[in-house]
Amino acid sequence: MPPVRVLVAKPGLDGHDRGAKIVARTLRDAGFEVVYTGIRQRVEDIVAIALQEDVAVVGLSILSGAHLAHTARVVGALRAADAADIAVVVGGTIPPQDVPRLRDAGAAAVFPTGTPLDDLVTEVRALTAASAAP
Repeated sequence: MPPVRVLVAKPGLDGHDRGAKIVARTLRDAGFEVVYTGIRQRVEDIVAIALQEDVAVVGLSILSGAHLAHTARVVGALRAADAADIAVVVGGTIPPQDVPRLRDAGAAAVFPTGTPLDDLVTEVRALTAASAAP
């Protein structure tokens, strides 16, 4: 059975990608196949890559403060592309009061700065358990 595919993306103008690279490497080391888009990606491009690469999860890494807008736009674009089955997770500089708002916007999981990497791997595994089942 092939590994579960995850896309790690940096939407918008945020140019800091150290955390995204750490997350990508951690997921890769945990057995996921990871596609990393690099910095400053447009929502439309993130969705196109997610569809082309047939991923189960899109992970958004956002430090710019635009996490609510970018998450809603990615979730909406995936739904419009008939790909609502792709889970969207969000990590980065996220105030605690925004976590419920991100969930309401369609995020399957939220990982604020400081989330232990083991917790991230466990949550992504749980989200993708159905797609990994034979």
